[in-house]
Amino acid sequence: SFIGEESVAAGEGSILTDNPTWIIDPIDGTTNFVHRFPFVAVSIGFVVNKKIEFGIVYSCVEDKMYTARKGKGAFCNGQKLQVSGQQDITKSLVVTELGSNRDPETIKIILSNMERLLSIPIHG
Repeated sequence: SFIGEESVAAGEGSILTDNPTWIIDPIDGTTNFVHRFPFVAVSIGFVVNKKIEFGIVYSCVEDKMYTARKGKGAFCNGQKLQVSGQQDITKSLVVTELGSNRDPETIKIILSNMERLLSIPIHG
């Protein structure tokens, strides 16, 4: 099976089944792309039985290929990635994206989530 983000955004329905399924967003960061902001990628995932098996993200402007496979780790241009050992949340940096949906109910949910994030004693 195949699910394309752009076709879903255009109103086509999609249902994730247990079938092997490719999930593709050819312009991940469409708003960034439209505004010539350089954080744009091609994102591809492969799912079996509704569980992700592997994913690939190609950051076009940076020419970086991120890959990850279930149980095998994540890599950037072939170099293994790992999370930091930081356990103190006050030294963390939280980054979020608000999305492009301006529906009043969606805005209410986003603001509620932002309020919760801003309550955490994070570094930035």
